[in-house]
Amino acid sequence: MYRYDSKLHFVAPLLALLTTAGCVSGPDYVRPEVPTPDAWETELAGGAEAAEVAIVPWWHTLNDPVLEDLIARAVDNNLDLKIAEARVREARAARGIVAADGLPSLGLSGSYRVAQSPEQQRASGGSPVSVGASVGPNGLTRNLSYRGENATLTRTVSAAGATNGITVTPGGGMDAPDRTQDMFALGFDASWELDLFGRVQRAVEAADASIEAEEARLRNLHVSLAAEVALNYLDYRMAQGRLDIARRNIDAQRESLRLTRARFDAGLSSEFDAVRSEAQLASFESQVPLLETQRETSLHRIGVLLGDTPGSLAETLANSAPMPIAPEHVPVGLPSELLQRRPDIQTAERELAAATARIGVAMAEQFPKFTLTGGVGVQSLGLGTGMLDAANRVWSVGPGVSFPIFQGGRIRANIDVQNIRQEQALLGYEQTILLALEEVENGLVGFAREQERRKSLAEAVDANQRAVRLANARYNNGLEDFLSVLTAQAQVFESEDRLLQSESLVLMQLVALYKALGGGWEPGAMVVEQAE
Repeated sequence: MYRYDSKLHFVAPLLALLTTAGCVSGPDYVRPEVPTPDAWETELAGGAEAAEVAIVPWWHTLNDPVLEDLIARAVDNNLDLKIAEARVREARAARGIVAADGLPSLGLSGSYRVAQSPEQQRASGGSPVSVGASVGPNGLTRNLSYRGENATLTRTVSAAGATNGITVTPGGGMDAPDRTQDMFALGFDASWELDLFGRVQRAVEAADASIEAEEARLRNLHVSLAAEVALNYLDYRMAQGRLDIARRNIDAQRESLRLTRARFDAGLSSEFDAVRSEAQLASFESQVPLLETQRETSLHRIGVLLGDTPGSLAETLANSAPMPIAPEHVPVGLPSELLQRRPDIQTAERELAAATARIGVAMAEQFPKFTLTGGVGVQSLGLGTGMLDAANRVWSVGPGVSFPIFQGGRIRANIDVQNIRQEQALLGYEQTILLALEEVENGLVGFAREQERRKSLAEAVDANQRAVRLANARYNNGLEDFLSVLTAQAQVFESEDRLLQSESLVLMQLVALYKALGGGWEPGAMVVEQAE
C-alpha cells in the first residue's frame, strides 16, 4: 500500500470544486402552447358526435371478420413496420453511445521493447543506439545498430538468439557490446471527462427525445397501415360489386338484344332498335376490363401490405361479399385532444425537444473540458512471477484541461445551425397540428355529405327501376319505341353503380376520419424489444 503523497493533495479539492461549479448549457425545453379551436368548425352530422374518442381498433366497428384478419396479419408481417421497429432499436442503441461519453473509460495496455544500457552506449563510443524488431517467416527478428566514432555495426539476432549476420560500415573498428535488455509493461488506464457544462447531459436528452420520436413514428405507421389495408379492401369489394352489377346488366342487355333481333326479323321493329341494343351491350361490356384492373390492383396492394406476394390473397378474397356497414355513432372528441392522440403530432413535438437539447450540446463546446486521467501497472525486465513485485509497480493520476481559443468560428456557426434547426422543428410542429385539424374537418365533411349523397342515389335506383318496368310495358303495348327501354335500363345500371360507389365512399370517408383522429392503437400496445 502506498503512503499518502503530498503531491496529490490538490486532486480531491479540485474534483469537488469542478463538480459543484458546473452548469447545463442551452435552453431547457418547454412544450410550446399551440392554440386549438374549442370545437370543430364543421357541424357534426351523419352519426359523428363530440363524445370521448376511444383509442381502440376501430375496424371492429365494421363487423367484417375478413378485414379484421387482414389488418392483424399486416401488423405481424408488414415490412415497413419491421423497418420502423428496427429504427426504434437503432435509436435506443445510439442513446447508449451518447450516454457512454459521461462515464469513465478504462483500458488495458501492454508493450514490449528492447533497450541498451547507458554503459553499453558509452562502450560503443557514446553514440545513441538504434533498436528495431520485426516479425517475419522465421519469427521475431531484432535489428540492433551500434554507432561508434569510426564505424557503424549492425547485428541481426533471430528469436532463438542466433546471430544471423553482422554488417560493419567501413571507417574504422569498434568494440560492440553483446548485452541488451527486454522491457515489458502492463497496466490499466482510466480517463473521465467531467460533464461540467452539460454537453453529455444535453446529448442524452436529445437521444431520449429521438427515441420517443421514433416510437411515435412507429405508432403513426400502425395507424396508417390499418387505414391503408382497410381502404384497399373496400376498394377491392367495391370493384367486385360493380363487376357483379355490370355482368347482370350485360346479361339483361343480351336478352334485350335477342328480343330486338327477333322483333326485327318478324318485321315488328326497325333495324335501328337492334343496332342501338348492340351498342348498349358493347358499352356495358367495355366497363368490365377497367373494373377487373381496379380489383386486381387493390388485391395486389393488400398482399404487399401483408408482407406477402401481390397475388397471395387471390383465393382468400375470390368470393364476393357485401360491403361492411358503418356504425351509427362515431365519437370524434374535441380538437384539443388531437395533440395527445395523433402520433404524428407527438413525433413532431419530440423532434422539437431533441432539436432544443442539441442547442445545449453546441453551446457546451464553447467552454473548457476538464478530464481526470490515471493509470496503474507494472514494468519489468522479464515476464516471470516477479513482474508483479512492488518494485515494478507504477501509477499516475492527474487532471487535464483543454480550452477552445480559436476555432475559426466553427463553434459559433454550429450554435446558429442548431438554433435554426430548432426553429424549423417548431414550425414543423405547428404545421403538423394545422394539417391534423384540416384532415379531421375534411373527414367530418366527407363522411356526412357522402351519406346524404348515398340516400339520394338509393332513391334514384328505386325510381329508375320503376321507370324500366313502365318502359317495358309501354313498349310491349306499342306506346314507346325500344330506345326508351334501353335508356331506362342504362339509367338503372348507372344509378346502381353510383349507389355502390357511394356506399363504399361512405366507409372510406369513415376510415379517413378514424385515421385523422389518430385512432387505432394505444401508445402502450406496441412493444419493441430492446436491442441486444
